[in-house]
Amino acid sequence: MTNRERLLYLAREGSLADDYLPAAFFLHFPDDCHAGPAAVRKHVEFFNATGNDLVKVQYERRFPALADIRRPSDWARLPCYDAAFYAEPLDVVAGVVDELGGTAVVIVTLYSPFMFAGHVVGKERLLSHFAEDPAAVRSGLDVIAESLRHFVGGCIERGVDGFYASTQGGEVGRLDAELFGRYVKPTDLAVWELFRERTQFNVLHVCDYAAPYQSFEQYTDYPGHIVSAPVQLADRRLPGRDVARLFGRPFLGGLDRLGAISHGPPDAIVREAEQAIRDGPEAMILGADCTLAAGADWNDIATATGVAHAWKRN
Repeated sequence: MTNRERLLYLAREGSLADDYLPAAFFLHFPDDCHAGPAAVRKHVEFFNATGNDLVKVQYERRFPALADIRRPSDWARLPCYDAAFYAEPLDVVAGVVDELGGTAVVIVTLYSPFMFAGHVVGKERLLSHFAEDPAAVRSGLDVIAESLRHFVGGCIERGVDGFYASTQGGEVGRLDAELFGRYVKPTDLAVWELFRERTQFNVLHVCDYAAPYQSFEQYTDYPGHIVSAPVQLADRRLPGRDVARLFGRPFLGGLDRLGAISHGPPDAIVREAEQAIRDGPEAMILGADCTLAAGADWNDIATATGVAHAWKRN
């Protein structure tokens, strides 16, 4: 069985196909590798050098900042970007699928409407607008969700296996459960509906890049074949096996993205990777809670990947 077949089996059946434990780690590449052939080459080089079992195409096309969205009512004027806006990242997606799609599962990073809205006005102003008039901001999120139809459809046309769909907004100190559930979650789920029945390997990523979570309860009914979430909550650790049990699906993660995996030394990476596997469910992909530090040594990533691949054979 190939690694691609193993991962597709994991997504389809919710269990490992054999005693091979896959691994996948991600990071952002330098600015000069965000677009064009350079971006495609860097994704291929990273995949081959690290021994990753999963290819995730990074999304680097931010929504433009708009200074004229000063008040919540201004969100009604947010432009809906068409397919031309996504031409550059779609070219990267096409190139990576052409290079690796036959041998590996290829998924694409997909930010949520809330996350893209943060690009438009900044995180602090976005939260301020939500506090003042969440219904007005929701109108802007709906526009973003509609715009993403072009990107999602373009990725599927180019042959991706699925998406790494990120959500934010419900972290500690951001939106409370009522605001998140009423105004953000519906737009997250609207985007999921664009691809959930059309793709075969989708990862729900509960992203703690901005802040930690108190719990994951408001995310457990999100779709996704695999769940990627941090094991460190605001006030406690939640081992990977418990994350998998809570969501009822296989787990991707286990390592602290800014821990030894990003800084070394190798012996610490081995210890942390082994502990993450011991703390994880049987059906898992060893990874980290989000993208690693940009300067992480690819050899260190290969070390962690090697721990996963050798685990069942020890």
